This record gives sequence, C-alpha cells and structure tokens, in this order.
Amino acid sequence: MASGIILLAAGGTGGHLFPAEALGHELKARGYAVHLVTDRRAERFAGSFPADEIHVVPSATFGSKNPIAVLRTAWTLWTGLRAARRLIGRLKPAAVIGFGGYPTVPPLLAARSMGVPSLIHEQNAVMGRANKALASRVQAIAGGFLPDDHGAHAAKTVTTGNPVRPAVLQAAGSPYLASRSSEEFRLLVFGGSQGAQFFSSAVPAAIALLDGVDRSRLRVTQQARAEDHQAVADHYRALQVPAEVSPFFADMAERLRLAHLVICRSGASTVSEVAVIGRPAIFVPYPYALDHDQAANAAALVERGGAEVVAQAELSPERLTQMISSAMKEPERLETMAAAARQAGHPDASALLADLVVAISERKSVAEYKGVRS
Repeated sequence: MASGIILLAAGGTGGHLFPAEALGHELKARGYAVHLVTDRRAERFAGSFPADEIHVVPSATFGSKNPIAVLRTAWTLWTGLRAARRLIGRLKPAAVIGFGGYPTVPPLLAARSMGVPSLIHEQNAVMGRANKALASRVQAIAGGFLPDDHGAHAAKTVTTGNPVRPAVLQAAGSPYLASRSSEEFRLLVFGGSQGAQFFSSAVPAAIALLDGVDRSRLRVTQQARAEDHQAVADHYRALQVPAEVSPFFADMAERLRLAHLVICRSGASTVSEVAVIGRPAIFVPYPYALDHDQAANAAALVERGGAEVVAQAELSPERLTQMISSAMKEPERLETMAAAARQAGHPDASALLADLVVAISERKSVAEYKGVRS
C-alpha cells in the first residue's frame, strides 16, 4: 500500500472543501496521510474532513485598489508564503493539491519554489481567479467541467469530474422514485450563503400561487440565511405547507436522495452531486458570481435533459409556480430527467483524481498519465 503525505489546500467554503474532502477519503484508503491547509471558515466542515492535521496559513485576496489595502494584502501573502514554506519543509509532502480559493495561493507557490509536485483542481467550467493565477505554475490541472482538448493549458489538463463525498455516493445507490397522484411531493431548495436570499422570497411566493391540491402534496426542505429563516418558516406555516427551514443542513446528501425535485444554484459541487445521485433539478445560476458562469456548470445536464436552467432575472413567482406545478403532474418526465442527470455524473471522479495525484507525486508528466489511461 502507498505511503507518504499529500497536502491539500482549499478555501473554507463547501464548494472548495467538499471535493477536497472526497479526495482525502480516497487517498486515506490508499494508505496516504492527508493534511489540509485552509482558513477559519472551514471550521463547520472540519468534523467530517479526513485530515491527520488541519493547518491555517495566512492569506488574503486583492479586493481593493486602496494602496494601504494592497500593501496589507501583499504583506499577508508574504507572511503566508513563509508559513507555507515552513509547513512544507516540516511535512515533506509528496505533492500539494489546490482546490481553489485564496488560501491555496501560499502553499501552491511555496510548493513551486521548493520543487514539490503540485496540481490544482478546478471545479467549475470557467477557472476561478486563484486557480487562474496558479495554472502556469503547477504540473497538472484536473477539471470538473474544464475541457481538456482546447485552451491555454489543455496539454496538462485532465477531465476527472468533481469528486463527491462518500455520503453522496451512498445516496446514489437509491433509485429515483417519482411522486404520483396524491402522494407527497418532496421539494428541496438550497442556495448557499448569499445565494439563498433570492429563494427565500421567490419560492414561498411561488408556492402561495399553487392550487390547493398541489400545495397539499408538498413537503418542503429549504435552506435560508439565518436572517431570513424565521420569515420563510412563518410563510410556509401560514400556507399550511410542512417545511423544514434551516441555514445549514449537515445531511444534504440524504435530503437530495429523498427529493422529487431540486431547486438550487449551479455551483460545481452542487451540479456534480445532483448528477451523481440522479435527481431532476431546476438550476438558477447565481448572477453575481465573481469567478465563473454557473450556467456553464449545468450545461452537460441540460444537454442530456437532466435539468432546466432559468436565469434569476427571468424567474418570476408565476413562472416558478408553473414549473413546480408541471413537475408535480409529470412523474414520467421527472423520471426521465433523473436518469439523464445520472448519466452526466462522475461517481468515479475521486478515484480518477487520486490516480492523477499519485502520478504527479511520482513525478510523472500529464502526457505519461494520459498515455496510461488511453
């Protein structure tokens, strides 16, 4: 069995940490020790992360053109780079793997300067700012939705898909069972952080316009920001619609498994998990994303017929009401969508990414790796 340390670096959001967590489980199963470099935001996810140790290294992003702010950010990055070099010098990892977010910059730059093999994984169809800055400095790029046949870094890009957590793979073992006739219809709504704000008003307003028969079948699970939580819960209570409303669900994979229809943003991890589990979805891309176009993440599912994509600006309560009502009355269509979504999934992404990590740690080139795969 393999041995050695792999250092994973990821920003402290679920979108960055979930695929890192999935790779961590796969590497641990192969006999590697796993260490994580991240930021303070990761604390709520740390309980399930399979890391031998979690390290916080100073980092920052250039969010202002104010000269003082720029100098402060530059100093923080320099401090983080020195801390990352000390950490890598102590751990002596076989490879350093970045998953995006500004906390990945110091450890990946330190790895480059110290001759340690490195790789970045880009979850989205359009590369984020941190990964874009690091792309020319790493030995390989793994992509969730990135193409590997064209682009500036195609020669060292491998499409692996986005690793999903073990809980998602377990949920994927349950077939989709459509809701028919008068059976309860389970609607799952989530958006993540600021992305959930729009749904807090739009979805209850749409459900209020449903006829009484449709409303009586609904069972809603909805993620809402803490400041919106009570208002959303009160709205459903007034409509007499059973609903679980919370700022965060630790068992999201199980809730996806149980859902008859999902309404959500189309971040890369979300799209990947919906596809692997195989559930029909209405994706509403977050319109203010800085790094990427969320609509591009969902393109593979839409092309196969596994999902619908609607721009937020075009999603009135009336249109959403019509979409929900149609879904509730067309179980065969939802079954077809679920099957199509599953065909677009990459349940083996963790294994494929781990294979690439091992190859890079053994100082093999991407060309050699692709040659073995073909």
